[in-house]
Amino acid sequence: MRGIFFIIFLSILFSNYEKDIQTMLILAEPGDTVHLGEGTFSLKGTLSIEGKENIIISGKGVDNTILSFKNQTEGAEGLRVNNCKNITLVDFTIQDSKGDAIKTQDVDGIIFRRVKAEWTNGPKAENGAYGLYPVLCQNVLIEHSIAIGASDAGIYVGQSKNIIVRNSEAYHNVAGIEIENSINADVYENYAHHNTGGILIFDLPDLLQKEGEHIRVYNNRSEYNNLDNFAPPGNIVGSVPAGTGIMILAAKNVEIFNNQIIENKTVGTAIVSYFITEEPMTDSLYNPYTSAISIHDNNYQRSKQLPDLGHEIGQLLFAKFWRDVPEIVYDGMPDPQFLDSDGIILSEHSLCIQNNGEIEFVNLEIDKHFKKWYSPFITTFSQDKTPFDCELNALTPTIITAK
Repeated sequence: MRGIFFIIFLSILFSNYEKDIQTMLILAEPGDTVHLGEGTFSLKGTLSIEGKENIIISGKGVDNTILSFKNQTEGAEGLRVNNCKNITLVDFTIQDSKGDAIKTQDVDGIIFRRVKAEWTNGPKAENGAYGLYPVLCQNVLIEHSIAIGASDAGIYVGQSKNIIVRNSEAYHNVAGIEIENSINADVYENYAHHNTGGILIFDLPDLLQKEGEHIRVYNNRSEYNNLDNFAPPGNIVGSVPAGTGIMILAAKNVEIFNNQIIENKTVGTAIVSYFITEEPMTDSLYNPYTSAISIHDNNYQRSKQLPDLGHEIGQLLFAKFWRDVPEIVYDGMPDPQFLDSDGIILSEHSLCIQNNGEIEFVNLEIDKHFKKWYSPFITTFSQDKTPFDCELNALTPTIITAK
């Protein structure tokens, strides 16, 4: 008889454990805990769970329960969770999936707790795009988890609402942590290091959820994110220069504070519009500008070193500043709808930069200085922080109802 704490035991001793795992996921009923046994399980096809609620999938720890997809021949993801409610993934590792390690879609209440996604052969373009990948979800909690080696983003939350990413680690990814086209997100007490870019807050066109906002990034360490960009051709993260601590692209209502942004060789924090990608825009509902960005009380440290000379922005920054690149780079593209009659941005939609120590800043003003290919190399960019010495109202904490 099933009880609310019905336990399904899986053992590596089973000769057809892959079939056993999938069968138990199919048979799981509300309130069940599917226990993955200790050991390394070699699987050839995607595991999936669909249309379920109140299910826990639990292993014996990230070093003790390992689902290896190195020899995967069917499907792309390691684990796929679709159209569910209140799902908890805890204490196991997904390795070497052909595509995304764990993808959850259309889930209300998804918890990743002490979960690891990893590609074991190091950073390679052939690795799956995303490690931990909730998309079109709400009430998302990712905590005490690890992502290594993703060719796009290690921890990625896209087109979702009510999100917390905390106490997690991402390294050897193109993007360590990325929040994309999402609403109400708190990203805090994470360690993003040795990626191409540490933490990215992006809004992109041609997606179902058009505009993200209300994103807080605080108490994180974004350090030594100087890994060469290994994204496959055509990926938007391929435009991120190696040596990026935090990048805000076309996002709105973002607060970046109390972070340690250390030894990222190209830029500590970049605030840029979608125009910086030089990609065409056909989405008439898309807004490519940033607005209402607050960057305050962060600690920046960067020794004099070369920016990413394999990237155009790195080449430009080197030509202008040699090895002493400013910590904060702004493309100087305010949203025209928020300009007053004198061309001044309305205060509540400003970029505000305060209390970040003795940092340098540069405003590229790309609409003015990038008309010809050579224009930025012969102009003098403003480094005056005074117009951005302002304060926005603090964003409120994100509240989630994931159980």
